[in-house]
This record gives sequence, structure tokens and C-alpha cells, in this order.
Amino acid sequence: MAAASLFHLPAHQHSSRYHPPPLSSITGGRFASVRFPFLRYPSAPNAFSTLPPQRRRGGLISMSYSPTPATDRLISTVAYTLPFFNSLQYGRFLLVQYPALGGLFDPFLPLLSIYKSIPYASFVAFFALYLGVVRNPSFSHYVRFNSMQAVTLDVLLVIPLLIQRIFTPGRTGLGFRLMVWGHNAIFIFSVLCFLYSVASSILGRTPYLPIVADAAGRQL
Repeated sequence: MAAASLFHLPAHQHSSRYHPPPLSSITGGRFASVRFPFLRYPSAPNAFSTLPPQRRRGGLISMSYSPTPATDRLISTVAYTLPFFNSLQYGRFLLVQYPALGGLFDPFLPLLSIYKSIPYASFVAFFALYLGVVRNPSFSHYVRFNSMQAVTLDVLLVIPLLIQRIFTPGRTGLGFRLMVWGHNAIFIFSVLCFLYSVASSILGRTPYLPIVADAAGRQL
């Protein structure tokens, strides 16, 4: 009966008589789980096991990838032909000095002849690209940015011609040499920009042209 009466004691009376010491003071802390295996705490769950089954497949977390549509790549590639065609006039000195380089541009001659046969083709292509694509929100940001880069590069190619008309370096002397060197540098830079931009557009990547990319990004 005395043992049975212990189960009916109030909780405050039982706790006031005996306070068990901490487990670490009895077992030495580090050996608690060895001496008292029934007091072991459950181990922390593996964080990787909490992932959904579709994300634990093969131990790797899958990532979604959305490739650039083919139409966006095509429009971006065509957009860079505008500054390229307008930059060919800067290559006349280099192509005369090295005629073998002219053969590299033979595939573009049919398109260039069509482009030159249209009256005011440069102005029409410029405004069509700027108003029809860059300012058109129905196109993706990828297409608009590439088109804006092409338009910005085309505008920058006009500045050397304006400087040439103002100073009129003539056909001899140091001024003429500086003009030839400047034309050659502009032509090589334009060709490299065209090749880099077209290759990036075909692969669905965004080309970032030096100087031009910052100016194009501020306009969008």
C-alpha cells in the first residue's frame, strides 16, 4: 500500500523532495550515451534526405534550362549585318593594300549588292531596327538588346566620317596617313565585332561589345 500511495502524491510534493542532478555530472557527459543507451537523442536528419525525390535523383539537384528561341537568334544575327555593311567603306585602303583579303568577303557580295540597290537602305534599316524591334515590347529583351547594340555601333561608325569631312586631311601628308590608319583600325574592329556578335547570337549567348554594350544597356 505504501508503494501504491507514492503514485498519488502531488507533483509539487514529489519534486520538492528530490531533484535529480544533471546527467553530465553523473556520467561525465561524454560517456552518457554509452552508459545509458536508452537516453540517446535521435540523430539529426540528413539535410539531403529531406529533398523531394525528383531532386535527389542521382545525388544531383536538377536545374531548369531554357534555351534562346531560334527566331530570337535569327533576328539578332540579322541585326548585326547593318553596322557590318556600313563599315565596309572603311576597309577600302586595307583591301587595296592586301587584295587577298577581298576573297574573304565574297560570300557577302550578293547581300551587299541588294542592300546597296535599295534607295536610302541604311536609313530604312536603321529606323526599322530601332522603332520596329528595339522599341517594340513584344520582342524579348535578348532581341532588343542585340538590336540596340547594332544600332549603337552603326551610329558610332558615322562619327569618323563627320570628323573626316570637318578636317579634310587631303590625299598626302601626315593627315592622310592618320586617316588611313584610322580607317584600317575601324574596319578591323567592326569585322571582329561582327564575327563575335554573330557567333554569340547563333549560340544563343549575349555578346557584350566594348563601349557599345554600356551605351546600349542605358537605352533599354
